[in-house]
Amino acid sequence: MFRKFRILILLLILATVALGAWRANSRLTAWEHTVHVAIYPIAADDSPATARFVAELSDDDFADIARWLQEQSDRYGRSLLQPVALRVAPPLAVRPPLPRARPGPLDAIVWSLELRWWASRHDDIAGPRPQVRIFVLFHDPERASALPHSIGLSKGGIGVIHAFASRPQRRQNAVVIAHELLHTFGASDKYDLATLQPIHPAGYAEPDRNPRLPQDKAEIMGGRTPIDEQRADIPSSLADTVIGSETAREIGLLRSTP
Repeated sequence: MFRKFRILILLLILATVALGAWRANSRLTAWEHTVHVAIYPIAADDSPATARFVAELSDDDFADIARWLQEQSDRYGRSLLQPVALRVAPPLAVRPPLPRARPGPLDAIVWSLELRWWASRHDDIAGPRPQVRIFVLFHDPERASALPHSIGLSKGGIGVIHAFASRPQRRQNAVVIAHELLHTFGASDKYDLATLQPIHPAGYAEPDRNPRLPQDKAEIMGGRTPIDEQRADIPSSLADTVIGSETAREIGLLRSTP
């Protein structure tokens, strides 16, 4: 009996969260007003280099993302003066709850709720209240050659991103942040989870190109630039990426024809 009661409470919470997420996403993907995005930098390790890097971050360090979204929205005729405004909050001294390495369906649901609750308690930032909150955990590249998987909650307005605390890798960090940011707008991944190869046609920047390979750019949700049937390269910056038509439809930049 107690177990059934717990399940009922969880379902009610999920229904409330889902309704709120749907309403929030409808406002985000209307592209009628500037979307305010807050970046919360966090040191993911105890490296002094990471602490210095995080402390020195400013809005300018993420301006490439806002400019890129402006360019992409212009491509689809959604010429809002400022589609996205990104602001950097003071560094957080605490880290968000992270998902299990191999979560089951219930684990994923519980983690999502925990993250939303945690984010609501650690989202102070000056200025307009953000509609999207991105928590970026920075790692010292001298200590970590590979990073954990980043996550953007689809239609959830929250992202947890792992990035390198390195100026030379700032542009690649921006690609990861932009990818996860679009997840919060409702965009889906467009690559094969087993091979990491972009899926044709949705994961290609130019799906109708002849010959198809190699591609010159990466579709942002495809994640990589296809070179041949086995190889796809990680883009070095957002200048090497585009929002493809299917992603544009998912996030409201391109309206579906009746």
